[in-house]
Amino acid sequence: MEKQNIDDLCKLLSAEFGLQVKPIRSLLELIDEGATIPFIARYRKERTGGMDEVQIGDIKKRYTDIIELNKRKETVISTIDAAGKLTPELKKQIMECIDAVILEDIYLPYKPKRKTKASIAKERGLEPLATLLWKQGKINIEDESTKYINDNVKSVDDALAGARDIIAEWISEDAITRNRLRSLFSGKALISSHVAKAKEEEGQKYKDYFSFSEPLNRCPSHRLLAVLRGEDEGFLRMGIAPSEEEAIVLLERLNLRSQGALGDQIKQTIEDSYNRLLQPSLETEFKNLAKIKADEEAIRVFADNLRQLLLAAPLGTKRVLAIDPGFRTGCKIVCLDEKGDLLHNTSIFPHAPQNETQKAGEAIMHLAEKYKIEAIAIGNGTAGRESEEFIRSLSFKQKTEIYMVNESGASIYSASEAARKEFPNHDITVRGSISIGRRLADPLAELVKIDAKSIGVGQYQHDVDQKKLAESLDTVVESCVNHVGVEVNTASYHLLQYVSGIGPQLAKNITEYRAKKGSIKSRQELKKITRMGDKAFEQAAGFLRVAISENPLDNSAVHPESYAIVTKMAKDLNSSVSDIINDEKIRSRIVAGLYVTEKAGLPTIRDILNELAKPGRDPREEVKTFSFSADVHRVEDLHIGMVLPGIVTNITNFGAFVDIGVKQDGLVHISHLADKYVKAPSDVVKLQQQVKVKVMNVDVARKRIELSMKNVNV
Repeated sequence: MEKQNIDDLCKLLSAEFGLQVKPIRSLLELIDEGATIPFIARYRKERTGGMDEVQIGDIKKRYTDIIELNKRKETVISTIDAAGKLTPELKKQIMECIDAVILEDIYLPYKPKRKTKASIAKERGLEPLATLLWKQGKINIEDESTKYINDNVKSVDDALAGARDIIAEWISEDAITRNRLRSLFSGKALISSHVAKAKEEEGQKYKDYFSFSEPLNRCPSHRLLAVLRGEDEGFLRMGIAPSEEEAIVLLERLNLRSQGALGDQIKQTIEDSYNRLLQPSLETEFKNLAKIKADEEAIRVFADNLRQLLLAAPLGTKRVLAIDPGFRTGCKIVCLDEKGDLLHNTSIFPHAPQNETQKAGEAIMHLAEKYKIEAIAIGNGTAGRESEEFIRSLSFKQKTEIYMVNESGASIYSASEAARKEFPNHDITVRGSISIGRRLADPLAELVKIDAKSIGVGQYQHDVDQKKLAESLDTVVESCVNHVGVEVNTASYHLLQYVSGIGPQLAKNITEYRAKKGSIKSRQELKKITRMGDKAFEQAAGFLRVAISENPLDNSAVHPESYAIVTKMAKDLNSSVSDIINDEKIRSRIVAGLYVTEKAGLPTIRDILNELAKPGRDPREEVKTFSFSADVHRVEDLHIGMVLPGIVTNITNFGAFVDIGVKQDGLVHISHLADKYVKAPSDVVKLQQQVKVKVMNVDVARKRIELSMKNVNV
């Protein structure tokens, strides 16, 4: 991009985001150089003024949108020029446009069209009559119209109808008119829906929208997406428009300049232009814009939930016995070592119809002792509660913690190509159990193997733009992986490919290098891996950990480019790098300002000091045990007023879903999340949070449970 264009772009982004021009220019340079968002946010704070990942992501998206807009401008100018209609004034107007919608308004009169009523009327030679009428001067309408009667125009009425068609199109293509009408839609449009003919019975799940109307600008995303889904499935008919009377009054104020017979012709034209051209066009535009906005909100909710799930507390490197519960087919058991490798698998049948409770108990206790099991992970699906109670009834010789694990998506992984490659000699039931156990040990490392859309922690995720959803979720996964950091010698291919600067091919090269050469001994050794060039190393090194390295900094988030700074700190204190890391008293003597350089400012020095205090420490919380109420197993066991322990399983804009151990999550509506006003459920609760809830209502037939967190002592 030319320097002048870059200058203008930086000024535009500066105004839009309320930031200085210089850091924005630096950010765009970093983006163009191929730097990733996690790398920029973590290691280039001086250049961006300390922008976080959200700010960087937003500016990057806007930057991309502007580039696409500029490409569209080139197409528009080229098309108009080819038609011989481009003027210097029009080109200037197009070049200065910064809004894609306005650009399309400018382009509309020049855009190649299919045959329309107006184009047919023009072919019949009626454009001069339309021009005369549109001037709205003092004329005799019938006398002027008679001049155009011929073989194609049979009467005065035909001539006037054709002229009106031409004027109607002029009105609909006028940028000022469209913009003013757009403002009316924006402020006063209603979204409405009614049941499709003969669909009352079949479409009962959309009953709430059989006769529905709400201001579009106040319609929450989940309600809009519900109406759109109902329309797509053929159960609803929807519309978006302001009051027709108000719209016509606005158009007349803009376009009507005459009275009498000519005024009547113009009024008739305005009404036709609105109902036939403008209203349907703007309805489509606002439907699309509302859908985009609703998609963005739904995707944001999904992304927030996914982030919480990925950053859920890990159990860590412990030996785990994992159970995929079942009744008739039994419970699938696997024993995993500290690295998550499979040691043993079998099946037990403690529940009906076999009821081999004693035999199953003896098998579990034997396995726990033989494989030195430290924790038991139980999937929360079918027979999960029953299996938990069975396990808790056993007396283990060693301390063994018991956890219920959300198994959502485990079946997706167990049937995937990745699982087949990892465990080619085991069936999907064994793979599913392994996934449950590994998910307890490290949720992030296991969940990255699953398509994020399959995890099921969003709202209307199947209705939103799937490409944008995938892009957003990939960004979240990348952010979480780099936030935690990755041990290069134990990380799976799936985990490595999300590390800044690596990607699928380099991740494959790393795993192949490990298989051939053995453990990677240092960060510097990474440079020996095929395709790990200087740029890839720069982007990735700070997020990769090498626990076995002789250099303790290789197991920290200190970037290799800053090792010299730490070495100088140690030298100045007559200490070693290890001494600085291990001794807080030595670290406390470091004066951060003494180590500021042109490239490493105070923010970087502070980050280094913070990391030296906790090198390689996992930023996630510690895992907590949890138990459901022993008195509740089915929806039928619930009664109003009960206070029960639960786990938050999903968060939407209208509330949070909580698992209380009855195989059907209950809903805590946003109005019942706290004793105070709640703007957004995510302000109050987090995924996997342990909560206390009160049962407010139970609909056994519809399997609906209403819960409340108001006036409940946690």
